[in-house]
Amino acid sequence: MQFPLKTQLVGSLEEFRRPRSLVLAGLLSAAAVVMDRLLTIPVSPVLEIGFAFLATALCAYLCGPWVAGTAGIAVDILSYFLRPNGAFFFGFTLNQFLLGFIYGMWLYKRRPNPWLALGACLTVMALINFLLTPLWLNIMYGKAFVIFSGAKILKNIIKLPIDVALLYGALRMAQRAGQRPAGA
Repeated sequence: MQFPLKTQLVGSLEEFRRPRSLVLAGLLSAAAVVMDRLLTIPVSPVLEIGFAFLATALCAYLCGPWVAGTAGIAVDILSYFLRPNGAFFFGFTLNQFLLGFIYGMWLYKRRPNPWLALGACLTVMALINFLLTPLWLNIMYGKAFVIFSGAKILKNIIKLPIDVALLYGALRMAQRAGQRPAGA
């Protein structure tokens, strides 16, 4: 089912009124914080491989872009206090909001398919990984596009099909879980 952009954005604001959405967002935010803390592999001081995006993407799929974006803010702040990695910088909090929002725009109220998962992952890679993160690092450390290095490009190229497959699999499981009859 396709939704026009305005309808999707306005409709997703309604999720803030649904206790189920808020509980799901809280649970998935907690899962993202735990995954960030336990399943993130530091490659260098500014390069990490992590899987917390899956919890954020599931929140976006189930609760919409606004709730997922707001949950992303909470995830960033909680993750920073539990596992600080450098100085706190609001740009990375914006990244987390945009992560949830982008996934929500691609996935909310849509039937999961690999092309949507690919589009969402490519958008995140282009906007957040290749544009905003180097910008924030440049503002913080003065080394923007040194970070936009071969290692970062290679990491993203290698990780893209893995992220797409994991995301699509997680979305399919969430879809199947939502179709179970009551009491099952």
